[in-house]
Amino acid sequence: MTDIALPGRSAGSAPAASAKALTKTYGTGDTQVHALRDVSVEFERGEFTAIMGPSGSGKSTLMHCLAGLDSATSGTVTIGDTELTNLTDKQMTGLRRDRIGFVFQSFNLVPTLTALENITLPLDIAGREPDQQWLDTVVDRLGLRDRLDHRPSELSGGQQQRVACARALAGRPDIVFGDEPTGNLDSRSSGEVLGILRAAADEFDQTVVIVTHDPRAASFADRVVFLADGAVIDHLANPTAETVLDRMKQLETV
Repeated sequence: MTDIALPGRSAGSAPAASAKALTKTYGTGDTQVHALRDVSVEFERGEFTAIMGPSGSGKSTLMHCLAGLDSATSGTVTIGDTELTNLTDKQMTGLRRDRIGFVFQSFNLVPTLTALENITLPLDIAGREPDQQWLDTVVDRLGLRDRLDHRPSELSGGQQQRVACARALAGRPDIVFGDEPTGNLDSRSSGEVLGILRAAADEFDQTVVIVTHDPRAASFADRVVFLADGAVIDHLANPTAETVLDRMKQLETV
């Protein structure tokens, strides 16, 4: 792999993302639902984190608030040194476009565009020229060189998700979020995509945060953050599929 110079990371710099006293409620009165309850958590630069929890625990809500896709009822979210709370819609759009990458379960590729056009789409919208050396590195690392002129309908599910990963990495964002990024893939394609996200942290110094229900997917992470009833209740460093499954069983029992 070609060596690429990465932006300098100063010692003691701010986390890639953080939430402080984050609360999210829906409805009022008897119908009020607390999706997040006073959540405080940090995601360090270059770290791969998995967010897990039972259905309805608030894990997707947390990720959406961190990524600026949803607003919190109270508390703060920070990307790097930028607090999202007081950003205008235009500023928020710019931050999501320039500093955040997304990989979703449904791929979200534009069917009329080629793989390469899908990869560079966010940069094209922003009016930015891709860093060709970086783009070549990402494309080759993801094994997409011979698929760049293919449209999504001509690609397998795993190939489409690799295109989505390349799109998320192409702009060299501060942080990459994945919402069940392997949920629609078979075990082989799932392993390929998770390996790519692992390499993004190890080789590209990217910060990666995924929401998953799969202990095997979580085992690729450096750390797992567990939620239940809208609150962070546990952390697990250096997870394996077995330790994650045991912890999930404990949560379900509680």
